[in-house]
Amino acid sequence: MLNALKWAAGAMAASAMLAAPAWAETRVTYKSAKAGTSYYQMGVQISEAMKAGSGGDIVVTVEEGQGSVQNVMEVRARGADYVFTTPPSLVGLAQGGKAMFEGKSDPAFDEIRALFPIPSLTMHFVMSADSGVETFADMEGKTILLGKGSFGAREGEKYLGLFGLEGKVTIADAELSNAVAALKNGQIDGFVTAGSWPAPNVVEAAASTGVTVLSLSDEQVAETKRTRLVIPAGTYAGQGGDIVTTSLPVVAYTTTKMDDDTAYELTKTFWESKGRMAESAAWWAGVDAALMSTITGKLHPGAIRYYQEAGMPVTEDQM
Repeated sequence: MLNALKWAAGAMAASAMLAAPAWAETRVTYKSAKAGTSYYQMGVQISEAMKAGSGGDIVVTVEEGQGSVQNVMEVRARGADYVFTTPPSLVGLAQGGKAMFEGKSDPAFDEIRALFPIPSLTMHFVMSADSGVETFADMEGKTILLGKGSFGAREGEKYLGLFGLEGKVTIADAELSNAVAALKNGQIDGFVTAGSWPAPNVVEAAASTGVTVLSLSDEQVAETKRTRLVIPAGTYAGQGGDIVTTSLPVVAYTTTKMDDDTAYELTKTFWESKGRMAESAAWWAGVDAALMSTITGKLHPGAIRYYQEAGMPVTEDQM
């Protein structure tokens, strides 16, 4: 009889354990840009926001990225936990097997789905005050660091060609993470970075060395075929006037491997945390529902569920 009672008690305990909800952490890897850039810092902020907003149920690990192109390439080998950032135009090129993706097509590219927009990529052409460079024409004969492999490096190289500087400047063979130190040491005259403003490496360079961030004319902006953007005076130390430059939208993506509930929670938590993030970092203030129009590809079904609940605009092409 005693044995029977023990067995019954054990069975009831086991049954209760099975009936109890299993709260499992959802782990996500967020890959954006190189350490020291504004986009890396955004990743850290998003990670903290996800942990706080989900009550610890979503744990986001930030990985240093090698640039937007590589982020897209890694889709081929990544699993359901992969979130990455890149301009929508690069996703289109990957899915079409064009430009830097020519000959590298992969079915995985067709499974890329958007979650939410983040602050736009903003071009910065940063020259040391000692270089005396105040216009693009003045860059001739100077040593410039573009970085390696990133979309910003490719974009910077394109601008040099558009403005007649191809072959007229020396391109430093170094990583963008070394830019501020190289500028301080006089190893380079300037560097190009594509972080959203205010860009941490530009803030550091302006405060420690003294820099001139070049401004584009309206004609030069038109040549780039990018969106005109103004960085207000006083954004960087010693910046007496507005800087006219260009921007390109950037979006956080995953793939169809991610389950709908996780994509929903990531998207919901992002938008509900954005206001708090803007209190500590100015770049989040520019992210609003209007940026949804910059997402030219498809949204993840889990993200769509959130946008429909929140009454935010979703086009047929994004469905």
